[in-house]
Amino acid sequence: MERSMLGITLRDRVSSQIIRQRTKIQDVERVAILKWSWAGHLARTTDERWTKRVLEWRPREEAYRSRGRPPTRWTDDIKRICPNWIQEAQQRDRWNELRKTYVQQWTRLVDR
Repeated sequence: MERSMLGITLRDRVSSQIIRQRTKIQDVERVAILKWSWAGHLARTTDERWTKRVLEWRPREEAYRSRGRPPTRWTDDIKRICPNWIQEAQQRDRWNELRKTYVQQWTRLVDR
């Protein structure tokens, strides 16, 4: 998103750190922490809110799928750290321990 804001393409070979200096985004880690916290909150909800239903929704198997790589889902990077993340989020202490690992991985992906 920052690259598109500045009109810089990957072919320009400008590093993400320089782009962050230009856009003045101060804390990319904060975004990762907020996403991790929100995921834990959603996993711990007990009632059937639409947010949790959308999170667990899977498309029909017989539906037509387009060619190419499947789109990345919101939970894909969370599942890389913790495949059974909904069960892990029930234990807040364990969930908070995993947050550091997630933030490190997420910021490493953003810096590419």
